[in-house]
Amino acid sequence: MKTKDFTVDGDKNKFKIKDLDTKIKTDLDKETIKLRLREHVIELASLQDKLYAQDNYGVLVIIQAMDTAGKDGIIKHVMSGLNPQATQVHPFKQPSTEELDHTWLWKAQKLAPQRGNICIFNRSYYEEVLVVKVHDLLKHQKVPTVLYTEDVWNERYDDIRNFEKHLNRNGIEVIKLFLNISKDEQKKRLIARIDDRAKNWKFSGDDIKERTYWDDYMKCYEDMIINTSTEKSPWYVIPSDKKKISRLMVSEILIERLKKLNLSYPTLAKSETDMLSVYKEQLLNEK
Repeated sequence: MKTKDFTVDGDKNKFKIKDLDTKIKTDLDKETIKLRLREHVIELASLQDKLYAQDNYGVLVIIQAMDTAGKDGIIKHVMSGLNPQATQVHPFKQPSTEELDHTWLWKAQKLAPQRGNICIFNRSYYEEVLVVKVHDLLKHQKVPTVLYTEDVWNERYDDIRNFEKHLNRNGIEVIKLFLNISKDEQKKRLIARIDDRAKNWKFSGDDIKERTYWDDYMKCYEDMIINTSTEKSPWYVIPSDKKKISRLMVSEILIERLKKLNLSYPTLAKSETDMLSVYKEQLLNEK
C-alpha cells in the first residue's frame, strides 16, 4: 500500500467516486495487520510527544464519511496511544442556535488545534457542503436570501480553501480523510446494529432515510473532494469496506504527514546544559 495511491490532487478529470474500489487490495493477513497497527500506534505516540514538546505545529485531522463507515473506530483504534492532554476530539452535529448566529466556519476556527496539539474533527465544517447541500438547508440557517445564489457552493469551496490555507500558513497541518464505504457494506453494518442488542443505541431510523439520498451524497462528496483538494491539504480517500486494513492505512498516512514536519525535542542552550550536572549533584546530595 502506498499513501499516494489514495491521495486526491484535485484533478477534475481523474477523480470519480464511482470508479473507486471500496476495498483495499492487500496480501497482508489479519495478524500482520494487527501487529503493524499496534506498531503504528506506538510510533504515532512518539511523534505526538515531539509535536507537543516542540510546540510549533498543530495538526487537524478531519474524518468525513457516510454513517457506519468507521469514523469512531478510526479514532478509537488508531488514536488510542495519543496523549489525552494534547489531543481533542470534536464531533460536528446539527448546528446550535449560537453557531447559526455566527458564520459557518466560526465553530471550526474556535476549535482549531493549538500548537503542539492534535485535534480530530469527527465530521467537520465540510458538512456545510454535504448535508446542507443535499437537503437544501441554507434557508434554515439564517443565510440572507440575497446571498443564497447558484454560486453559493463554489463560494463555500473557496472559503474552505482559504481557511485551510490560513491554517497552513500558521503552522497547522490539515489531514483530510474520506472513508469510502460501499452502499452494500453499509447495509450489512446497519443490519448488524439492529441484530446486536449492544449496538442498538448506534442505530437510528434517520440512517435508513439518509440511504435514500446515497447518490446525492456521492455527488456532493465528489464535488467537495475535487474542489477542496490542494497540494498542501489533499484529501485521502480510504477504501473502508474492511475496517482493519482501512485503520492501518489511516495510521500510515498520519505517520507520513507527521514525519514531514521534522519534529524533534527542544534542545537547551549550552549554559543550561552545563548546569544540569550541577543540579543533579545538588539532588544527589540532598539530606
